Amino acid sequence: MVFSSNIFLFMFLPLILLLYYNPLCRSRKFRNILLLLASLVFYAWGEPFFVWLMVISIVVGWQVGLRMSRTKAPEVRKRWLILGAAFHLGLLFVFKYLTFAAAQLGLLLQTDFSAIQLALPIGISFFTFQLLSYLFDIYYGKAQAQANVLHVGLYIALFPQLIAGPIVRYADIEREILQRQESRQDFTDGMIRFIYGLAKKVLLANYFAVIALDARFMSAQEPLSVAAAWLGAIAYTFQIYFDFSGYSDMAIGLGQMFGFHFRENFNYPYISRSVTEFWRRWHISLSSWFRDYVYIPLGGSRCSRSRLALNLFIVWSLTGFWHGANWTFLLWGLIYFCLLILEKFTGFANRLGVFGHMYTLLAVIMAWVVFQFSDLTQSLAYMGMMWGLAGNPLYDELAGHFLFDGGLIWLMGGIFSLPIYPWVAKRWALWQPVVEPCLAAVLFLLAIIATVAGNYNPFIYFNF
Repeated sequence: MVFSSNIFLFMFLPLILLLYYNPLCRSRKFRNILLLLASLVFYAWGEPFFVWLMVISIVVGWQVGLRMSRTKAPEVRKRWLILGAAFHLGLLFVFKYLTFAAAQLGLLLQTDFSAIQLALPIGISFFTFQLLSYLFDIYYGKAQAQANVLHVGLYIALFPQLIAGPIVRYADIEREILQRQESRQDFTDGMIRFIYGLAKKVLLANYFAVIALDARFMSAQEPLSVAAAWLGAIAYTFQIYFDFSGYSDMAIGLGQMFGFHFRENFNYPYISRSVTEFWRRWHISLSSWFRDYVYIPLGGSRCSRSRLALNLFIVWSLTGFWHGANWTFLLWGLIYFCLLILEKFTGFANRLGVFGHMYTLLAVIMAWVVFQFSDLTQSLAYMGMMWGLAGNPLYDELAGHFLFDGGLIWLMGGIFSLPIYPWVAKRWALWQPVVEPCLAAVLFLLAIIATVAGNYNPFIYFNF
């Protein structure tokens, strides 16, 4: 079920809110069970079979957590951690990577393994990483194991963040599972945050998605002009940001409406002056997960240069493959590995000044070109058109169509990629009590019109 779908906006969410805030039963137990059942229905709506896979994963994670908490022997605790991690990573490998691995093995052995075709459960990367963080937090003493499997189930399956994150740490919401305090202010703030995310998704991301899709389709038919190729790449750059940050805003807002407080997942990444800064601002929950559970345990940066390079290579190889079973995702991760190594070892990005923005945006856009194609040959061909290496013209009618037919949307995309909201909210006294509610109402109306009328409504990160 998609947040920006009619069934979610007009049926599922209103019904759950009415039941959750009904005046007859306000106990924490009732509300937790309601949210858990609603979350399972939410997932089963799109994955009626794989919901059982998630339930099994939850039960196994719950049991492993209990086993670790009931012993103080370090070797026994580590053994249970390894078993739990192996189980969850094994499931992730089977359903996300086995088909790809079989295809590569078939090429190597010249054998047909095409019969091995497994469907990818929606959100498996996200709920697997949350289960792993639950086990790691218990192992390192950052959280207590839950005796009640329903509480573990609520943490993993909570529908606001279930499908596409943000990746929520158990330690962050452990207390809120049983002791959260819903308030009118939280509900209002959460509703406005949800509306902002919905508007990002349906008013901006979906429009840029059409341009990016058209550019990819046209490039497969005949060479694009340099201008059209760049506009297509920039459109995808906007699309993936507003798509994913919009989803994160909706998830954070929904969580707040039910009394949960998730960490921020995006912090205006396109204003970064270096790739290092970009990854402190983009998909924060994923980059911090790899930092805390992979990079630091490997030794982090407190080691020799060769060991630092190895640590970063491991992290960015895993980051690339986390996004999908394809060599282009690995290459995308390794591009960032090379850029980060270059920045750390030379410090050149710190000396670029204002040109650091240009360097970072150029690097990010080119990396997105690799990311969006499933075939490296297509990526290289598209890059060739961007730089005029395909004998293509500088400008054509398609570029004019991309640019001028949606001039206002391009302008809005640029503006809302900048930290204007926090600047205005901090300096305008009337913003929160008067202006923001009115703006949210207008955006909600426009988003609803676009949702009801629209047909093209993809979520990029549902694929991961």
